[in-house]
Amino acid sequence: MEIVLKVNGVERRVDTDPDTPLLWVIRESLSLTGTKFGCGIGACGACTVHVNGTAVRSCSVAAVTVQNQAITTIEGLATVAGPAGGLQLHAVQAAWVAQQVPQCGYCQSGMIMAVVALLQQIPAPTDAQIDAQVTNICRCGTYERVRRAIHSLSSQPSAAEESGRLS
Repeated sequence: MEIVLKVNGVERRVDTDPDTPLLWVIRESLSLTGTKFGCGIGACGACTVHVNGTAVRSCSVAAVTVQNQAITTIEGLATVAGPAGGLQLHAVQAAWVAQQVPQCGYCQSGMIMAVVALLQQIPAPTDAQIDAQVTNICRCGTYERVRRAIHSLSSQPSAAEESGRLS
């Protein structure tokens, strides 16, 4: 079955089984491998992407159900900046680097996607709000660094505006 997906602002046509999880269409059919497979049951969050600005676990969503909706992957967060064509990191990605959040890094793309969605809803979240909204699992336990990065963005008025550009 041919389905039409709008991924990172580009319309893509993919021939796939209607039950194929969005994760596998993103990784295998579109070769966007920043979205990771972790558990396959929507528990760990490594596969988190945005659908119409909302964080979803792509391993638990059939690709056919998100046809013609705006899908953003980790590859879609950074933007091309200036005439030289270099990448401008999203504010959350830059905070991750500044706060040295990643250890092994496997969960980080999904974690970043969850945090971007959180900041769209709550520009200056408390630790309790972070814990309630960002339920991604990090086997390395970098949760304190994640909180530090989020709080560093919360103190910058432009963080919420930057996060809002995905809508």
